[in-house]
Amino acid sequence: MMREITLSQAVNEAIAEEMRRDASVFLMGEDVAEAGTPFKVLSGLVEEFGTDRVIDTPISEPGFVGLAVGAAMTGARPIVDLMFGDFIYLVMDQLCNQAAKQHYMSGGKLTVPMVLRTNMGATRRSAAQHSQSLQALVAHIPGLKVAMPSSAYEAKGLMKTAIRDNNPVVIFEDKLMYQDRAPVPEEEYLIPFGVANVQRKGTDITLIGTSSMVQVALSAAEILAAEGISAEVIDPRTIVPLDEATLLNSVKKTSRAIVIDEGHQSYGVTAEIASRLNEKAFYHLDAPVLRMGAMDVPVPFSPALEDLTVPTPEQVAANARKLCAGEMIHAA
Repeated sequence: MMREITLSQAVNEAIAEEMRRDASVFLMGEDVAEAGTPFKVLSGLVEEFGTDRVIDTPISEPGFVGLAVGAAMTGARPIVDLMFGDFIYLVMDQLCNQAAKQHYMSGGKLTVPMVLRTNMGATRRSAAQHSQSLQALVAHIPGLKVAMPSSAYEAKGLMKTAIRDNNPVVIFEDKLMYQDRAPVPEEEYLIPFGVANVQRKGTDITLIGTSSMVQVALSAAEILAAEGISAEVIDPRTIVPLDEATLLNSVKKTSRAIVIDEGHQSYGVTAEIASRLNEKAFYHLDAPVLRMGAMDVPVPFSPALEDLTVPTPEQVAANARKLCAGEMIHAA
């Protein structure tokens, strides 16, 4: 049975189902209980599970993420809600120096089965300190897994997998997608990490998007289809682990690719994926793999300026058109 629910509802359902299934799962973060987070994603959970398992924390991100790491090391499965992805800067020691390394430093004796769920994305008029997409920062750290759902279906399946994983997982949800609806099965399902999803088949060019950029790529593919250009659209789902095989098979078929991510373009997710494709599918390419990310500027508060900072379907379609016509494009 399928029904359409919002991405927000999908995350809520996933967490509730896992908390019912496993008493060691608990939730903590700022305003997660009484307020249900500023985006109301977690509304209703405290009524079912109580304040022992849905815990409002002080405004001290390093403190409560450190508590979660310790709880995970001693048998619990904490889900940490980080109100904005921008606050990852505050918890880098706990997340990247402690959670990511404990299994290695203990010779495999310790695990940290912790989920840190947070958000990303610009164009919400939240200015430079509440609009960043920082997935590349944590993807760089060995020992962390990084998931980026592109719809309600992906959000629920990836969240359930993350909670059951014995490694620390960071999930980035695009804050502008919380009210977007998609078909989600009523029965239980999980989405395995490291398995990309081919959202649309194509033969002329491969569009690889993460999170909301999957929707941008799908819209671009519609524009291109009207012009007779067949675009294949792929959602990696997780950037760590990355499903290289699916991406390479697609690029070997189409001979052209654009990688689209809302993080800053320099030294980011687009650079890593493009580099792997260029290295491992070089002789199949008719053009260099193109990267499209956010401008390398702090996200502006001005709506007119903010809207210019992230890729749009029209920009993706224009670049795809040029690649298919054999024109050389230089990354901005």
